[in-house]
Amino acid sequence: MEERYDVIIIGGGPAGLAAAIYAGRAGRKTLMIEKGSFGGRINDTREIRNYPGFISDSGAGLMQKFKAHAQSYATNVFKRTTVTGLVTMEDGAFLVHTKRRGDFIGDSVILDTGTKPRVFGIPNEIELAGHGVAYCATCDAEFFRDKEIYVLGAGDQAIEESGYLTHFAKKVTVIVLHEKGHLDCNEMAAAEAYANPKIEFVWNTTLQEILGDEEVRGLILKNVVSGETREVRADGIFFFVGMVPQTEFVQNVVACDAKGYILVNEKKETSVPGIYAVGDCTQTFLRQVVTAAADGAIAATASERYCRERNQLKSILTPDSGRVAFLFYNPYESSQIEQVTQLEEALQDDYTVIRQDITRQTLLYQLLHMDGTLSSAMFEHGKLIKKNGKEAE
Repeated sequence: MEERYDVIIIGGGPAGLAAAIYAGRAGRKTLMIEKGSFGGRINDTREIRNYPGFISDSGAGLMQKFKAHAQSYATNVFKRTTVTGLVTMEDGAFLVHTKRRGDFIGDSVILDTGTKPRVFGIPNEIELAGHGVAYCATCDAEFFRDKEIYVLGAGDQAIEESGYLTHFAKKVTVIVLHEKGHLDCNEMAAAEAYANPKIEFVWNTTLQEILGDEEVRGLILKNVVSGETREVRADGIFFFVGMVPQTEFVQNVVACDAKGYILVNEKKETSVPGIYAVGDCTQTFLRQVVTAAADGAIAATASERYCRERNQLKSILTPDSGRVAFLFYNPYESSQIEQVTQLEEALQDDYTVIRQDITRQTLLYQLLHMDGTLSSAMFEHGKLIKKNGKEAE
């Protein structure tokens, strides 16, 4: 039989680990599932200088502290495997399928699935991945010591990582689609790159093909202005051209944007009550450790409130509950406080009346697709019979 948890966190990046800290502190039975390294891609960052309270730390060092904090709570369980599916069960809980560890049930789920490097599908890109084609400077730079390599990209990551690669490679050539002098990175990174004698640029250029059988031996470049192509010798090529969300297994479960990023509100709620999403897999303005940690704290707190509210509703709406009326109101609208009191007095002889402050209790309001306040929903023996005075369909 599948083991059941209060919350299952899928992905152990900084957002997921922060969620585990908050869930553990609340004493919730928590399962974190991570397919790779706890901490995620931030482990590849050599130095972090903008996380409050830490003047300087490596990405891996900071994530070790996150994980140790999360592991300090006895209610937290950590498993390393790949999640292959997420299904909503009849009772409203969620069934999580994994590749090697079986299935688990969660009363709520927090998604922290992160991103992965964008693959362009350039000829031989996939075939030679790990054999001269690389996506992580921290991981692979040492394999290119005293070699001549190319970098595709002109943003912050591409230009900053090009500088790091010069500590190992003999020469780093950056392939830039734009005209000469136009980079997409910050001015400081650009200035440092221009001043680095081991960095060169090829402008108005795209990568057409990667050459090689077992290892990268060269590239075919195309000038987008003249249309001319040329072959250059290269020992490797690093791609820094953006990331894509790892949300394939949930795109038919929760709402995502056209690029696959999960859509969430300010409480990190997805389109499915009980499922939350945090960190880089969401459509967010800023992708930093500090914002990811905040995401995790919000989602863990919101999911705790969701589970508590859900359990309260299950205990109220039973086959033996008789007639129950829920009154949804906004306490910040002063007129509604008087109105809900009057409505409660009118109904209390026939119903058990329960007030729902929609600024704090939103689950039933959302499930019933209520619109506006003051509004009401009447139940009899656990079944909906009226919404706003009209017979339920």
